[in-house]
Amino acid sequence: MTDAIFSAAAPGAGGPNELDTLIETVARLRAPGGCPWDAEQTHESLVQYLVEESHELIDAIEAGTRDELIEELGDVLYQVLFHADIAAHTSGEDFDIQDVAAHMTRKMIGRHPHVFGDDTLETADDVVAAWDGFKAAEKPHRTSVLDGIPQGMPALALADKVLGRAQKIGLLEQDLEVSVPVTTEDELGPLLLAIVASAKAQGLDAERALRTALRDLQDEIRSAESEVSDAGIIGLPG
Repeated sequence: MTDAIFSAAAPGAGGPNELDTLIETVARLRAPGGCPWDAEQTHESLVQYLVEESHELIDAIEAGTRDELIEELGDVLYQVLFHADIAAHTSGEDFDIQDVAAHMTRKMIGRHPHVFGDDTLETADDVVAAWDGFKAAEKPHRTSVLDGIPQGMPALALADKVLGRAQKIGLLEQDLEVSVPVTTEDELGPLLLAIVASAKAQGLDAERALRTALRDLQDEIRSAESEVSDAGIIGLPG
């Protein structure tokens, strides 16, 4: 039976393509008579696997082979299809992978008026400079540059994101004097590792310490935004 399912996707057979076959495979695994474990999963129960598969994909990108990259991209894709199938059979959600794809298509077209519209953005730097405006038009309910930053990100990645947003409102200078004398990632990596090792040796939690500092910085950013708003200045980048 499995051979029959996948034979329909063979090149030139006139049947579904490989993506369609994978979508149908997920549906069959979760349907009555399929896999009991798959059928019991929820969005929440799958979070741990999404995180794990995402990290495995990062490993494949940074140090893996072509075959490992294909495999790990497939694992992440499978998670997306799994969540979409759950939604398709959950009252109140009622969307499927086609709705997900349609939403993403609209989003990408809306954020690239220089490709699909009449805007002219010639360089990657031009696109980066205009990106916040595209997002602000798409999400007018956001009032802070911090809105939309996932607080569950690893602390170091979160720090990079928050610092970038702080620079946007002038809370941190773009050309802030470099206080740590490193110029390459090869130099930076061992320094970060040494900081974590020192913290561990003293019984300190480096991740928690950085998150605490980031909460304080985000409070400062929101306070600065509030002062700007109270002063009647409109149009903070977001």
